[in-house]
Amino acid sequence: MPRRLTSNEHLDYIAGLLDDIFRIPGTKIRFGLDALIGWVPGIGDAMAAIASFLIVFASWRRGVRLITLVRMVANVLLESALGAIPVAGDIFHVFWKANRRNYRLLIREKKQPGSNTGHDWTFLIIILFTAIAAAGIPIGILIWMLRSHLS
Repeated sequence: MPRRLTSNEHLDYIAGLLDDIFRIPGTKIRFGLDALIGWVPGIGDAMAAIASFLIVFASWRRGVRLITLVRMVANVLLESALGAIPVAGDIFHVFWKANRRNYRLLIREKKQPGSNTGHDWTFLIIILFTAIAAAGIPIGILIWMLRSHLS
């Protein structure tokens, strides 16, 4: 018996529910349950990240290329990491929309397999260097301060 795959309509609905089901009145700014769940202290962002992996998992089951899957995971991890910052992270949720991005990546990959892998690699390299800098700069400053005080 063949595996039944989640339809594009279901995945689009999930992306919409998580990222843009609500609209701020008088604006074009949309947000979804992902931004709202993030307000729950401690577990909100983790729950939102788990829900976000539904599209990634469906993409994996459909045979999306590894580089695209890695980019999807990076989208979710970036949104989850920055989303954990109180208030600023919730604003980031509203504008980043990892689920909508991942849905578009899935559709792009199915329509034009491998067509934008250069963009995917560029995105991942930028994310990697940013993460290294975010960790390395404070550590470098700490080492510099310790050396200057011990000398």
